[in-house]
Amino acid sequence: MTMKPHTHSTPKPNHQTLYVSIALLLGIAVGELLNVTLTDSETGNAHPALAHIIDVFTVLTQVFLRLVKMIIAPLVISTLVVGMAKMGDTQTVGRIGSKAIFWFFSASIFSLLLGMLLVNVLEPGASLHIALPAIDADNGLAKVPPSLKSFAEHMFPSSIIDAMAHNEILQIVVFSLFFGVACAALGELALPIVKTLDSLSHIMLKVTSYIMHSAPIAVFAAMASVIAQQGISVLITYGRFIGEFYFGLLLLCTLLGCISSVFIGRRIFSLLRHIREPMLLAFGTASSESAYPKLLQQLERFGCDDKVCGLVLPLGYSFNLDGSMMYMTFAVLFIAQAYGIDMALTDQLTMLLVLLFTSKGVAGVPRASLIVISATLSMFDIPEAGLLLLLGIDQILDMGRSATNVFGNSMAAAVISRWEKALR
Repeated sequence: MTMKPHTHSTPKPNHQTLYVSIALLLGIAVGELLNVTLTDSETGNAHPALAHIIDVFTVLTQVFLRLVKMIIAPLVISTLVVGMAKMGDTQTVGRIGSKAIFWFFSASIFSLLLGMLLVNVLEPGASLHIALPAIDADNGLAKVPPSLKSFAEHMFPSSIIDAMAHNEILQIVVFSLFFGVACAALGELALPIVKTLDSLSHIMLKVTSYIMHSAPIAVFAAMASVIAQQGISVLITYGRFIGEFYFGLLLLCTLLGCISSVFIGRRIFSLLRHIREPMLLAFGTASSESAYPKLLQQLERFGCDDKVCGLVLPLGYSFNLDGSMMYMTFAVLFIAQAYGIDMALTDQLTMLLVLLFTSKGVAGVPRASLIVISATLSMFDIPEAGLLLLLGIDQILDMGRSATNVFGNSMAAAVISRWEKALR
């Protein structure tokens, strides 16, 4: 019975990847067509019909993202608790958890340093030829100053029901860790609940396969919406910054892949084939969260230990956002360069330390990267209004960093499975 879904679903990833790729290209074509036909070339004003069409596209994307978010909480709880109960002791959990945190912080520091190096070498903001916003301009972001208090509130749940309702992955992980350790300690007595949660994880993965059928529609709608509003011309205006940022992400993925291949060898190519669909999904929807259920499924198919994946992935989604880390460095230094502010090396290194910890405190907050960047700008006396330079292309940049976040977490899960001698 367990083999049946596996044999039926082996060819699916290839087809699904193809459908998502086609949807991505169609979305760009349809978006540009709408932008050209429904935007006045002289005044730049959009036809009222364009807003209605974009609303329809937004609804299609939102429905898909909401369906994915619907299954994340039960999936995280069931896989994490079952994984820990099967490990049998807190020592194993502690060992895997500490290896994961070590990898996450190493990857985060590496991402920040690489981003800092590239921005200093390439200087994307130095030759900016567009008008800068007024110093007192409002960037439209909620003020959520990163602090130890906000981090603690975000990490420890006051109610697991509330944490599940708001899809607070880190809070769900904390609850699941306690619950899983208790199940492991009680052994035989906890067996019925562990079996129930094991069944729940399989049901949720089956639900995932149903929801993923609508992924190409969501990717098409998300792409068409962005291009219809901004037009492909935005890629030319900000071409240098977008190009250099994506080059940075590509370099980061290549280096992380090379480091991972030291541990998993030639199997890195098989891993890349397995994760291409979750990465495409994250790229198309600009949400790494949307790829979580599919990523979990694909990593287990690749041969990662389900117990390791159940612990590493949820932690990774809170602590291991490599693409977002690089983006934060890129953005802060880009805005400083655009204003002609020269940041000393000591300031830049201080900024990296600030970003390393503050970025962990607002995970799960809408537009978290932008909020962290805004707080960092004010800390170093760089006008926060400079963030307005990036708001127009944030969605395009978010696509790349979301896909990179998925890539980074995949490497972490594979390497830690290997460390644990549990890679099949």
